[in-house]
Amino acid sequence: MAAASYDVIVIGAGPGGYVAAIRAAQLGLKTCVVEREHLGGICLNWGCIPTKALLRSSEVFHLMERAKEFGLKADNIGYDLDAVVKRSRGVAKQLSAGVKGLLKKNKVEVVMGAATVTAKGKVAVKTDKGTEELTGKNIILATGARARELPGLEADGDLVWTYKHALQPVRMPKKLLVIGSGAIGIEFASFYNTLGADTTVVEVMDRVLPVEDEEISKFAKKQFEKQGMKIMQKAMVKQLDRAAGKVTAHIEVGGKIEKHEFDTVISAVGIVGNVEGLGLEALGVKIDRTHVVTDAYCRTGVDGLYAIGDIAGAPWLAHKASHEGVMVAELIAGKHAHPVKPESIAGCTYCHPQVASVGYTEAKAKELGYDVKVGRFPFIGNGKAIALGEPEGLIKTVFDAKTGELLGAHMVGAEVTELIQGYVVGRQLETTEEDLMHTVFPHPTLSEMMHESVLDAYGRAIHF
Repeated sequence: MAAASYDVIVIGAGPGGYVAAIRAAQLGLKTCVVEREHLGGICLNWGCIPTKALLRSSEVFHLMERAKEFGLKADNIGYDLDAVVKRSRGVAKQLSAGVKGLLKKNKVEVVMGAATVTAKGKVAVKTDKGTEELTGKNIILATGARARELPGLEADGDLVWTYKHALQPVRMPKKLLVIGSGAIGIEFASFYNTLGADTTVVEVMDRVLPVEDEEISKFAKKQFEKQGMKIMQKAMVKQLDRAAGKVTAHIEVGGKIEKHEFDTVISAVGIVGNVEGLGLEALGVKIDRTHVVTDAYCRTGVDGLYAIGDIAGAPWLAHKASHEGVMVAELIAGKHAHPVKPESIAGCTYCHPQVASVGYTEAKAKELGYDVKVGRFPFIGNGKAIALGEPEGLIKTVFDAKTGELLGAHMVGAEVTELIQGYVVGRQLETTEEDLMHTVFPHPTLSEMMHESVLDAYGRAIHF
């Protein structure tokens, strides 16, 4: 039987892969996508989407506990963890089915199985029925990444969890240790802490959310501690002693080892790219620390072979993967493709309070040699924030003092993950402080704080 032939074969149907496949098909290219597990990948099934469903439940629970503040009555407030998880899984299932429908609508062929690139332009797929041979003029690797596991801290699904276990918990933790305070770790810490777990977060760096602006990290830490979280910075979990129903963590802090007992541990210490079993070494693809090395256009150096999304390295974000997928599809189709600029991609963390940012931190901008102007505006100065009962937050902007270019924007507080896109558009359009100052922001909205932060950078803030 002759191998099926395509213009584009995409390996992996996560937010990078399925978007690349759809865009390629829209451009008239015969396209196939290969997926070994679930359409939608980690993001839709085990990451971005189901975690937001869980966090929404905890957010509503938190608001119910605050009912009296809003003049409302709510007695015997509680939750059903199984029902919370069931809703989360239902949301993921709905969106995964939606991806299947989108691929069908765009006439993208789907092959379920594990793919290996056996030679240039050739892919073998192990399916339930055997091995299927495919040929393609272009191959896009979009295999994503998985949780990193450190020696001695490996997950067992009972006492020590990865994000997958935390999404389908076997119990509600009473005393929880979260290792790592990046987006994944702090979101799960926020979720379980809100539902009542005694939560400790251990971070090896000198602050939580270490990729964020230092001022934002410090503000967030204070809010987490106000909610009852214990934060251990410049600390490292050296060993986990597992026993019946408990884990004793050996935590090195300040040069000394402290022992603390927990009933549950969530390990969130980063990710590793899914590069194994793809046949990349034999093709001469360069791999650096589990990620495929590419140029700005996601080209691997092997003719007709591209890598997008998490497998191609930081930032490990679904929207970055999707944009790369579109770019590569358009490049293959001979269109004018626009490479992704990492410093113009927003990062969002959906803890309570939310954190969002784009561009350079104040420290990074100074390190790069910019003379900066910095603006700040607190939520307490905004009428809508006070009306919402969310007066704790901060919006910070960083400008090039010479040109007025918006170098970066950093936020912590209610709904900032929705606000950040305004600054993302501003950076894409090469907006200056003058453009933003002359923009009329609607009242009363949280977005007014974005305007005020810009004004403050130039000594012109009105409401604080």
